[in-house]
Amino acid sequence: MIAAPPSSDRVNGDDSDSDQVDLDADDPNPAVADVDALSLEVGRRLPTRLAGVFLFWPLLARLQFDRLVAKADYPGSKMIPATQALLSLLTLKLLDKERRSHIDDFNCDEALGLFAGLNVLPKKSFATDYSYRTQRCHQERLLQGWVKRLAPHLFPEASSFSVDFHAIPYRGEEAVLDNHYLPRRGLAGPSILAFFAQERRSGVLCYANTNLTRATQSQVLDDFVRFWRDTMGRDPEWLYFDSKLVTYADLSRVNEQRISFVTIRRRGAGLVRRLRSLPASQWRHATIDIPKRRHQRIQYVDERVSLRDYAGQVRQIAVTGLGREAPTLFLTNHFKASPRDIVMNYARRNGVEDALGTSVNFFHLDCLSSEVRLNVDLDAMLTVIAHGCYRWLATRLKGFDKAKPKQLYRKFVETSGAVEVISPGRLMVQFDRRAHNPILREAAMDRDCPPIPWLPHHRVEFAYS
Repeated sequence: MIAAPPSSDRVNGDDSDSDQVDLDADDPNPAVADVDALSLEVGRRLPTRLAGVFLFWPLLARLQFDRLVAKADYPGSKMIPATQALLSLLTLKLLDKERRSHIDDFNCDEALGLFAGLNVLPKKSFATDYSYRTQRCHQERLLQGWVKRLAPHLFPEASSFSVDFHAIPYRGEEAVLDNHYLPRRGLAGPSILAFFAQERRSGVLCYANTNLTRATQSQVLDDFVRFWRDTMGRDPEWLYFDSKLVTYADLSRVNEQRISFVTIRRRGAGLVRRLRSLPASQWRHATIDIPKRRHQRIQYVDERVSLRDYAGQVRQIAVTGLGREAPTLFLTNHFKASPRDIVMNYARRNGVEDALGTSVNFFHLDCLSSEVRLNVDLDAMLTVIAHGCYRWLATRLKGFDKAKPKQLYRKFVETSGAVEVISPGRLMVQFDRRAHNPILREAAMDRDCPPIPWLPHHRVEFAYS
């Protein structure tokens, strides 16, 4: 286990000492999160301004989230077991909260406590401290169970993945961290490097790892391939990534595993001069007919080249007409796909960058300011789970299958209502009148919903004003 940080270490914007007792000094009778204090008496009614969060209950119940947490062997206590601890942290991700220290905004909302299986959500000291009690193996086991059970619902035939790095900036005092390029700052700075993988067809994030250093980052692609093999029993068929992700030696290892890849080669001055000296007869034409794409007519040269530290030859497709002055060099070990298909498929790699942008803007991935990688790792894992929850919600709502989390949150999740215990073993979530309630009624997400396992097996029903 990782020791709790000293009081001078600011975690996720929280200035408080992580070892402090979870009590308010000026509150003589503070409400403390306790699973045993949860009351489910018939007739009890809990109003809330965020009733839409219960829309995620059917998914979490179907995937048996409590069993996934138990199998991952997360730490817990008698007052706040592991399942309730993870659900309380996941609640912040689902509700567009920037920092764990802001969890106190929800301490008076008993309905949100009910969502996590508690009487109220825990105080910020618990939320801040919990991540220091977890290890990388916990995150890997939970991700394996989550992906395996989510796959039949969202990506049953997953084979192609876009992968990318993301640097999470550190904003605290001087820290022993590697410097990585931060796009928002336009320069390199102390940061924690995170690796994400996205299933291409569904657009669902399915893997995250922030326990990386500059010395070990070259192994991350092998780690993901091993993760997918152990989880699904097969290797990925296609991997799409940019030139900075791996070295040529890493590409050679991917090729040895018979996994197809497409990446970009860095343009050297000599390469550009040679390509520009080629006669016009060697350049062929193609049309990239992606809707709304600005540059659709391209020219390309398809050839085989040798690379340093790469065993054998690799296919290089030099392309002009993509809006850049110099040719773009695509590298792939797949020799049968047409150059047009290679370019079009790689263009869709932007999906992982969009997903990372959503993770920063809505799930607040960059709000952490800890220098402890395993603290950030738990937050990144919760980001993957929250992203999967919103993608599932989007697929259930007719006409919103491509909606982003912020749109879904504003139109459906941020809806006032009340939760009422209408009979032993039955909960009713009543949504107040909203223009989009007919879409929820049509989706009927509570239909065939299994009992909620962390609430003594109560069933949930949805009603709309």
